[in-house]
Amino acid sequence: MNWSRTLAEYSAYLQVEKGLSANTVQAYLSDLRQFQQFLAGRGRSWDEVEAEEVALYLSHLAAQELAARSRARKISALKNFYAYLVDEGVVENNPCAYISSPKLPSRLPSILIEQEVVALLEAPTLDKPAGYRDRAMLEVLYGSGLRVSELLALNMGDIDELGFVRCLGKGSKERIVPVGSHALRATELYLQYARPRLCRNPRERALFVNQRGQRLTRQGFWKIIKARAKEAGITKNITPHMLRHSFATHLLRRGADLRSVQEMLGHADLATTQIYTHLDKGHLRDVYKQAHPRAWKGEEQ
Repeated sequence: MNWSRTLAEYSAYLQVEKGLSANTVQAYLSDLRQFQQFLAGRGRSWDEVEAEEVALYLSHLAAQELAARSRARKISALKNFYAYLVDEGVVENNPCAYISSPKLPSRLPSILIEQEVVALLEAPTLDKPAGYRDRAMLEVLYGSGLRVSELLALNMGDIDELGFVRCLGKGSKERIVPVGSHALRATELYLQYARPRLCRNPRERALFVNQRGQRLTRQGFWKIIKARAKEAGITKNITPHMLRHSFATHLLRRGADLRSVQEMLGHADLATTQIYTHLDKGHLRDVYKQAHPRAWKGEEQ
């Protein structure tokens, strides 16, 4: 298998799907190249590696007396890379699946406030096919909490008139997620006025297509959301994944239960979803004051 092409595709995935900064992506790629060189010195290929080689590599890192955060990043780089390869069907097993990483403080995801979301969704003007398409994509992304890869993998018919979107998540697990009326309307307008002008190939199944009538790529969507955020006057370093974080946070702030949000996001572990409960301590305080019988002094409310 082609190492350079796989690494380039993974780089795009980290930037667009995971929302990592360019510096972080380059650090991960550097870690992976270091591992690949280690394997090459032992006459092994990156797509044939076993857990034993990974264990030897970790021993090699330990001998270098790296800081805990550097070791954790290198281990994380390997685990996430091979998890990605498994999801993409490139390899069958993750040789790093049972390797534990040093415990480090969790970093909370960045989100957009509701006013910023509205500005972003309304940034595409409906005077060109690309405007209809971009508004529909952004509405669906925020309205359903899909991953970018799931959004771009949607085919014609995957969003029904009842307000549900069918998608394939990690590990090719199918889930059905509700989507709001704004996203449905934006998609209807795109299908009526824009997609027929962008795509004249009746065999193309992709719902969202580029100017050549082909399925949009992660890199293409990344450029779109950056441009639309600039038009909306958003100064944050916006990433496509930020809309997914915003979707979850806004639902919880408005009273959605954690398990429902977990199901909509397609998280296998509830603990992954719980990170969104830590984003707004002020909101938790308000909920506590409203719900707990002894939160207030004085007369009973």
